Amino acid sequence: MPKPRRESTARADTRPAIDRPPRTRAAQARPASQSYDDDEPRTPKRTPKEKVKSSPRVESPSPDKRHRHASDRHRSVSGVKKERDRAKYSSGTSTNSASQLLSADALSKLNAYNEKVEFQEKYDERKRKKKEYKNLKGAEVSQQRRKKNRNVSGAILEEGRARDRQKRPQRRGGGGGGSCEEDFQKQKQTNGGKRSRKKLWWLLAVLVVLIVIIIAVAVVVSNNSKKSSSSSSSSSTTSDSGSNPSNTCSSSSVPATAKGSYTDISTWLDTADFNCTYTNDTIGGLSLMGLNSTWDDTTQANDNVPALNKPWSYGTMPIRGVNLGGWLDLEPFITPSLFDYPSSDGVVDEWTLTQKLNTSAQRILETHYSTFITKQSFIDIKNAGLDHVRIPYPYWAVTTYDGDPYVPKVAWRYLLRGIEYARQNGLRVNLDLHSVPGSQNGWAHSGHQGDIDWISGIDGATNAQRSLDIHNQLSQFFAQDRYKNVVTIYGLVNEPKMLVIPVDDVLDWNEKAIKIIRDNGITQKIVFGDGFLSLTDWDDIFHGVDNNLVMDTHQYQIFNTGQLNLTHQNKINLACSGWTGLMVAANNNQTGWGPILDGEWSQADTDCAPYLNNVGVGSRWDGTLNTGAAETSVLTQTCPTPPCSCDQANADPSKYSSAYKQFLQMYAEAQMHSFEQAWGWFYWTWKTESAVQWSWELGLAAGILPEKAYSPSFKCDSAVPDFSDLPESY
Repeated sequence: MPKPRRESTARADTRPAIDRPPRTRAAQARPASQSYDDDEPRTPKRTPKEKVKSSPRVESPSPDKRHRHASDRHRSVSGVKKERDRAKYSSGTSTNSASQLLSADALSKLNAYNEKVEFQEKYDERKRKKKEYKNLKGAEVSQQRRKKNRNVSGAILEEGRARDRQKRPQRRGGGGGGSCEEDFQKQKQTNGGKRSRKKLWWLLAVLVVLIVIIIAVAVVVSNNSKKSSSSSSSSSTTSDSGSNPSNTCSSSSVPATAKGSYTDISTWLDTADFNCTYTNDTIGGLSLMGLNSTWDDTTQANDNVPALNKPWSYGTMPIRGVNLGGWLDLEPFITPSLFDYPSSDGVVDEWTLTQKLNTSAQRILETHYSTFITKQSFIDIKNAGLDHVRIPYPYWAVTTYDGDPYVPKVAWRYLLRGIEYARQNGLRVNLDLHSVPGSQNGWAHSGHQGDIDWISGIDGATNAQRSLDIHNQLSQFFAQDRYKNVVTIYGLVNEPKMLVIPVDDVLDWNEKAIKIIRDNGITQKIVFGDGFLSLTDWDDIFHGVDNNLVMDTHQYQIFNTGQLNLTHQNKINLACSGWTGLMVAANNNQTGWGPILDGEWSQADTDCAPYLNNVGVGSRWDGTLNTGAAETSVLTQTCPTPPCSCDQANADPSKYSSAYKQFLQMYAEAQMHSFEQAWGWFYWTWKTESAVQWSWELGLAAGILPEKAYSPSFKCDSAVPDFSDLPESY
């Protein structure tokens, strides 16, 4: 058992001066018979393993005394070591001292020898301790890096492994290095194995996460694919992906000779619902690129009308349709944002707009084509109770000529896609060639505002032939079997101004166009415009040309100053009594020309919409219509009770009074009733940016049109209120 350390002053050093450390006190001479307990021989022979066995058993600490940090454990172990050192080097008693049996001289020599041995032992021991300390420190640092071993857990203490932990610091004492090194290597191997297993678990966890992500992505992609390929939704409020055009087609199948051409679908801005497979096939010189090879004509717009593959009884079943104006053929009042330039730039129509846009024209206009009217638009049209669409399109969708600034052919693919969207919703199509080379009326919607150069004019004859050539191409293309059920009305030209162009010349052109169209296989209805002539002027002309023709008339009160100044009540009365009688008479070939439909009308009761009368031109209503020509300008206010204002007509519909809303809906429904006494009607138009009274979409949202076009609340046999609480001047 270790001896307790003496509580005495430091003993004087008896070693020779050469062996003493600096500044140590030399021993005084003492009698030979005197001895110290410390003179007990200290041999270099040590048995560290026996000391370990004889050391007090280290009890497992109680939970409240367990080390919370690695540094606590190190401090405790250090204290134990110091106690062992004190026990090892403390003196025993002098009872059995061997010095009592030796002479003073022998004792002196023995002491000198022992002290020299002791010094060498301590020197060697310090070197060994220093080396072991480095080994231990390295192991402890490695141990501290492993978070798992930072604290002695209760489970380890309960299993008895805490004793092994307490034993490891003994390698700092003498004689225990071998066993401690084995422990260290075992621990290293154990920790290495744990790290390997830990890495394996991490790899497995990462692999599982990747698999989950891949499955989730696959499900999302699959659902999106199903949504894009499913039939049209019945929702009238959800916007479709057309508002964000994207190209998902590759150019891998496009031959080098076609790269960058119209048929290179990888150059298209929007490829939604187009066929990506390359083809250079044409019909009538018009590309089939983008068309799918199958179609379904069993669709039905609503329960009141037949499916596409069933015949429509035109003349007895009224058309309830809407125009898609301002889409493929621009009109400033429909999309004023496209024409928002200083007046000095002279941007007033598509001709001047594309000149202004120059190289950016195609990008800007194709963005408009792909976003203004979309797949969702056709769904909403169907849900509004409408059954036909009239699609105005320009001649530059087919071709352009030298000097034309228009974007060529891009509108063509959107026209074809629009027809397919109509088909998907059971909507029949009226094809409307809205502009021809040279301009048929000199208005902005013809593409080029100004002089008429079609049939009449310097290049009138050339442009007349060009427009016949265009019909030659178009009629070949739309004579395909795929269009016989969906394109049921084929138009010659929109609003030829027969008040300027000689009537007979226009009729001759009509006959030539009809012959070309029929010869190419079109059997559907062919529609021609009344040319702004009185309907009665047609009673005795243009008969016997074809037995499947329909006249197209456009009835607006607001462009006629004599009708514009009517009161609200009288405007409804005119629509009911005046137009109804007119349409009924004209629709009968015994009293008029014959089959007739109204291809354009609106519920607007003023001409106040900005840009309606051309860019930079005012309105008849408030007397600001200044065209620069005395015969067409209106500089006197035209409302029934001046002073007149356009503020109410152009206001947000949320600010409309209830009386004004009542009038607007009744006025619209009166016209619907009148036109349905003939072949029916097409409202102008489905969509505008801001002109509410010209947009069925906006009017429906504002509550000034019937929820379903086939179910109006007013008919002309109903009483018309006097609207006495509604100002006639706004």
